[in-house]
Amino acid sequence: MSLHDARGCPTSTRNAVSLQRYEQALDLSVSYFLDPLATIQQALEEEPDFVMGHCLQAGLMILSSDRAAVPQLAQCVKAGEALAGHANDRERAHLGAARTWLEGDFATAVARYGDILLDYPHDLLALQIAHVGDFFLGASSMLRDRIAQVLPVWTPCMPGYGYVLGMYAFGLEETALYTQAEEAARRALSLNPRDPWAVHAAAHVMEMQGRLHEGIEWLSGSARDWAPNNGLAVHNWWHLALFHMDLGHYTQVLELYDQCIGASDSHVPLEMIDASALLWRLHSRGIDAGSRWQDLVARWEPCLEDAYYAFNDVHAVMAFAGAHRFDLAQRTVDAMTRKAGQADTNAMMTKEVGLPLACAIVAFAAEHYRDAVSLLLPIRTIASRFGGSHAQRDLIHLTLVEAALRAGQAGLARALIAERTQLRPDNPFNRKLAARVREMAGGAAHGERSPMGARLAEAAR
Repeated sequence: MSLHDARGCPTSTRNAVSLQRYEQALDLSVSYFLDPLATIQQALEEEPDFVMGHCLQAGLMILSSDRAAVPQLAQCVKAGEALAGHANDRERAHLGAARTWLEGDFATAVARYGDILLDYPHDLLALQIAHVGDFFLGASSMLRDRIAQVLPVWTPCMPGYGYVLGMYAFGLEETALYTQAEEAARRALSLNPRDPWAVHAAAHVMEMQGRLHEGIEWLSGSARDWAPNNGLAVHNWWHLALFHMDLGHYTQVLELYDQCIGASDSHVPLEMIDASALLWRLHSRGIDAGSRWQDLVARWEPCLEDAYYAFNDVHAVMAFAGAHRFDLAQRTVDAMTRKAGQADTNAMMTKEVGLPLACAIVAFAAEHYRDAVSLLLPIRTIASRFGGSHAQRDLIHLTLVEAALRAGQAGLARALIAERTQLRPDNPFNRKLAARVREMAGGAAHGERSPMGARLAEAAR
């Protein structure tokens, strides 16, 4: 007789040991701890016909957002499809969704994982892939609503319930429901203090609300829970660095980079993205990152012509441009240009946002600030189309503001800075930006450039 998983979802396996390993691997996946792939591979070695094992393995490849995982994803899908004759409807739906992702139709694949939840709302694997898929696609409302659709039929006694709350907290934060988001995150953490996604969701709330000192305390005080052996550790350290950065604690930012963010030679895309994004923010503020750029280039260089996921590609360009390796940046831009002419989900993301953003990054690094402004202005309101969170995409606005200042476009800079200060009036960095544009405008009003204005104008040339 076929068995059901810990949440009552049907599987085609009759092997209780295989199912137990599946549960272990799934828990590692949703908690981002240790290595779920090794655990599910062990189950598949013991039972090669374990269909849900192949489905979970395929899901892990999708969650990596890494072109290097595509061959293994193809193997998982092929192996699972070969077993379709004794698979159940749920398993076949998983394999169909994974096949769709493999073919490059990311949007439809995410929708198909979501459709599984209509019949199996307790399918934690489908829920995690759909949730992270919504993040990859920049679908903010679905980050919230996909979880909301299933949450009423989950109960606190179900394995994984706390992780579902953590996902919901992130969706609430990305739709600016900050009070509800923090409440959901804290509820999740009351069930499991080691839930890094819930910690991450609350950190996002504090970032969006400008609660910088509280954010530092939140992440520093809980690091012993979320940091060891965790796949989200680098990302949470990155959030801690952002809090320090807006307070002007650049020594601490560089220390965090050296010790926690850029310390390894990891080729995990999420970790390289965090490294690029942090160094680029420092670069845009005039902080010299030294040889850190070159070290990061070495990690990105194997991916320079992937054009697999536009969000990754743009962060590769940041590393190349920041290191003044314009040859590598151009090769990446060329690959993105070729991708933009195709007809899949990433082609759309690349054409509409990724490619112009990559070109703007190169222009900024080459000190062509007016060109950077021209490229960034049309995409800043549609940037969600290429994925990421509000905190991650804020880099676009920060680069645009700095480019406008350096190009001497005082009116535009004033308007953009006003947007930021209205949302977070107590943010020290926003106040510094406002002071810069006032000084710049003041010099112009008297028919002369202030020292700051002169430096910006010189930089613009």
